[in-house]
Amino acid sequence: MKNYPVRVYPSRMPLAKTEQLAWKLAEVAADPVPVEGAVAALQMQRIIDNAGVALAAINRHPVITARIQALTHPRLTGATVLGMPSTQRYCAEWAAWANGVAVRELDYHDTFLAADYAHPADTMAPLIAVAQQCGRNGKALVGAIATSYEIQVALVKGICLHQHKIDHIAHLGPAVAAGIGALLDLDTEVIYQGIQQALHVTCTTRQSRKGAISSWKAYAPAHAGKLAIEAIDRAMRGETAPSPIYEGEDSVIARLLAGPDAEYRVSLPGPGEPKRAILETYPKEHAAEYQSQALIDLAFRLRHRIADFGKIKEIILHTSHHTHVVIGSGANDPQKLDPQASRETLDHSIMYIFAVALQDGTWHHIHSYTPERARRPDTIALWQKIRTVEDPQWTRRYHAIDPREKAFGARVEVRFADGTVLQDELTVANAHPLGAKPFTSADYLRKFRNLVADVVSEPEQGRFLDTVWRLPELTTGELGELNLTVQADCLSGKVPDTRGIF
Repeated sequence: MKNYPVRVYPSRMPLAKTEQLAWKLAEVAADPVPVEGAVAALQMQRIIDNAGVALAAINRHPVITARIQALTHPRLTGATVLGMPSTQRYCAEWAAWANGVAVRELDYHDTFLAADYAHPADTMAPLIAVAQQCGRNGKALVGAIATSYEIQVALVKGICLHQHKIDHIAHLGPAVAAGIGALLDLDTEVIYQGIQQALHVTCTTRQSRKGAISSWKAYAPAHAGKLAIEAIDRAMRGETAPSPIYEGEDSVIARLLAGPDAEYRVSLPGPGEPKRAILETYPKEHAAEYQSQALIDLAFRLRHRIADFGKIKEIILHTSHHTHVVIGSGANDPQKLDPQASRETLDHSIMYIFAVALQDGTWHHIHSYTPERARRPDTIALWQKIRTVEDPQWTRRYHAIDPREKAFGARVEVRFADGTVLQDELTVANAHPLGAKPFTSADYLRKFRNLVADVVSEPEQGRFLDTVWRLPELTTGELGELNLTVQADCLSGKVPDTRGIF
């Protein structure tokens, strides 16, 4: 790996194009290194995971809206839309939009946490859509996915966005653009322009994840993917981008991030080095924000040691700065303690999540968030007794470079009215690669089949899985089979309506 310093240069001291971060990212994308077997295997598992969580959300309102918008943009040689028959095709950017929203709606797919946050599998929907429309094969798609993961993980490690209240899709846009560049075998110059365009248009604020969180949380990554497709299309037609987008005097770093005196460092593979970043990412066993995964597992373990929840005086979660300020009481969001809050808000309230997991001993992507569940008096009473505090040791471990030291959990103190204290801690979720029960292919399959059982027939499930397991060998014509058709009576929003503009 090569470590590149990234800082601002005034216009009177222009930085050579080949020294700019966007160019370095483009060089990685343009480097056609073979994809290792372990990387390709994990890609297949993540495609299955994406499909499962998307189909489980197929009839939720944001997903229906995105799908109906996509259905107004048919294209004979386009891309498939999840749930619809594979013979029906739509413009790639709109198929990516619909599929990306479906994947993101339940907050239930893979994650990577470092200086910033990411759900790297958000890159897959736009890459698959472009591959289908542009007639690429499985080998090209595998290389593209490896590239997108590599770029997104590198940016998430090196550049913190959330500190400056910029949403993490600002790393997703360039990652998708880079992946499309690799997919279509574009030259470095075109990819460079596309990456810059994609970053320029995907810088949004974190208000989408603050206070009362709206349905836009599901749309945001799909929007970044759609914009990245459009950015690469323009670059392929010879259009240029604001440059240098990272290092310029009025660039993203200078005006939106740490300012003109800042310096970041981004590590990227050198020429010929394999792209392995997907192996550093982790799955979700529970449908909740990733920093709650270990705490859900810990709540399951603790509940058997508590005879009477009514005797709890307070629960203190000692955890990292990130967890404290994003999903904990350090966010200072009263909505995180509100029984009337949206599902999206509850998903980002560790106080709510820990209370329900402690009481129920299970977690469900739908039932754990229903208004009836959130408004139970005993749950509200327990929920209001939970708070988070930042512990410097957990913050240090959150940012640790050594994977064996890195931690995304907490130490829990359950304090009872009689003065006794129950303590326990968990560093990583059970499903984490270094957890008690790391996810395997069997776990991905179990999760997938449980999520799609009510909407996809078993023969269709089998056909899809057989296709995915042959991903690197798929021909151009077979990429359209990376789709799942929902049983006819199980799909809402199958035809466009007249409520909107499209």
